[in-house]
Amino acid sequence: MSDPIRPAATVILTRPGANGPQVLMGQRGAGAVFMPSKVVFPGGGVDPADHAAPRAGYLTETCTRRLGLHVPAGAPGADVVVAAALRELAEETGLTVPAPALGALRFVFRAITPPGRTRRFDARFLMADAAALPGDQDDLTAASGELSHLRWITLP
Repeated sequence: MSDPIRPAATVILTRPGANGPQVLMGQRGAGAVFMPSKVVFPGGGVDPADHAAPRAGYLTETCTRRLGLHVPAGAPGADVVVAAALRELAEETGLTVPAPALGALRFVFRAITPPGRTRRFDARFLMADAAALPGDQDDLTAASGELSHLRWITLP
C-alpha cells in the first residue's frame, strides 16, 4: 500500500534583477527524506494549524476557483493552502507577505509527486512579487535553517 498524497503549498517569490528576473530558492539538507540536497522554492506540507488559521484575501476569485479544480474530496480549500504557503515562506526564509491584499498571491500551477517516491505531495505553487514584502528582501537572517544557501537566482 502506498503512502497517502499529502497536500502542500509553495511560494515562488520573484523580483527584477540587474540581469533579468530573479526567484528565491534554497537547498534542502542532504539528510532530508524528501528531495535531499535539491534546490527548491520555499514550501511544505499543509499542517493542522493551517486549517485552524485560514488566510483569506490574498487570491483573486479566478485564482481561488482555479486552485480548487480537479482536487480530491477533502482537499484543503484555497485559504488553507494560502495559510500553509505563507507559514512555510516565513519559516524557511524569514520573509513575510503583508496583510491581505487581493492578488498579492497568484496560483500558477499544481504538481503531484510521481508514484514510487519516499513521500508524495499534491503541491499548489503560488507566486508573489517580492516588491510587496516589508523590509529588506536580501535579509534572510530570520530563516529557520531548513533551507540552506538561500539566494536569489537569475532566470536565464
